[in-house]
Amino acid sequence: METIDTKQLDAEELVNQKLQELIEFRKDGQDLQEFWGKQFDLGLAWVQFPEGSGGLGLNPKYQLQITEKLRNEGISQQNRIANILGVGMGAPTIMEYGTPEQIQKYLRPMFTAEEIWCQLFSEPGSGSDLASLSTRAVDDGDGYIVNGQKVWTTLGHLAKWGLLVTRTDPDAPKHRGLTFFIVNMESEGVEVRPLRQITGEAEFNEVYFTDTKIPKENILGGLGEGWRVSLATLMNERVAIGGNVRERGSGAPGHLVQLWKDKGLEDPIQKDKLIELWIQQEAVRLTNIRASELREKGTPGPEGSTSKLYEAEINKASYEFGMELLGNDGLLFPRGYALTQPELNFDNDTFGFTDTQSLFLRSRANSIEGGTSEIMRNIIAERVLGLPGEQKLDKDKPWKDIPRS
Repeated sequence: METIDTKQLDAEELVNQKLQELIEFRKDGQDLQEFWGKQFDLGLAWVQFPEGSGGLGLNPKYQLQITEKLRNEGISQQNRIANILGVGMGAPTIMEYGTPEQIQKYLRPMFTAEEIWCQLFSEPGSGSDLASLSTRAVDDGDGYIVNGQKVWTTLGHLAKWGLLVTRTDPDAPKHRGLTFFIVNMESEGVEVRPLRQITGEAEFNEVYFTDTKIPKENILGGLGEGWRVSLATLMNERVAIGGNVRERGSGAPGHLVQLWKDKGLEDPIQKDKLIELWIQQEAVRLTNIRASELREKGTPGPEGSTSKLYEAEINKASYEFGMELLGNDGLLFPRGYALTQPELNFDNDTFGFTDTQSLFLRSRANSIEGGTSEIMRNIIAERVLGLPGEQKLDKDKPWKDIPRS
């Protein structure tokens, strides 16, 4: 005889009650950020977080139920895309390593997208080898003075807050001398410059810190714990990029299907390829659902790297095929190459452009951002398949003694 898990039943009833209250709160013409604020207050922002912090202390699998219900009701959840670096990466990292004061201060305006977040990790000489970074933070008594440069900072021009990893102890080995900060991007000494991409847009930025002071209460995770906090952030990033559960038929395959219909195409070989790409994306989507249902609270494991790798490769292949479907029209670039920067946008999930040519160009970054596909394969090889890792000859050397170009 099949038994019923009363705890699970209670959790489902609680989620359904909260969802019903949220839906009844909706009003015509309502400000989206007001609605998202209510969603946070009801514990439906990150359902696995504790009560009072945007959650209900439940298994994260219930977030799927919430997202699906709101989607069916036609209620936007674009805050998760518009502020993906905050909602997808910053929030779980702050929940795991932050103080009660930090959790109280940052999470609600992050979820409502009233305060946009960015990530300040990569440097001109430190990308995949993040631990070699050289941005310095020096203790001056009541805070830290930061000097250095970061690159590839998505939406840095819109951000109120940044997730910043710095070097506080150059005498320690490179992984041990790092400290993680939350930095106010409006602080004196912070300069954000656009990095123009092949789309003509400047979604990415380079950020310069010149004697920027950060108070000690903005340390996240403790002095010298920057590498541990950075790894958690990166694992959350990979889930945010590749592990989100999309609506069926959305994203790149959905774009291809619409393009096929718009152009009235009938070629059976191309149709077969279109179906194959759709199936691959659906397999990733279903895998993400299964991973989300099985995932316990806390930092994600290597499954985020698997999803991120396949999502990136399928995205690139899909938009390459889209260019093939366009034929000679693919040589045109309707948007033009005027320099623009994305603004806060709750209307779509493509950073403001929807034409195939721009999406094809933008997809080139998918196998680089959030960890290159090569790094993802290394993580899968070492942490999933149990293969030996690469030798790290500089692992125990003081950072200051490691040669740098």
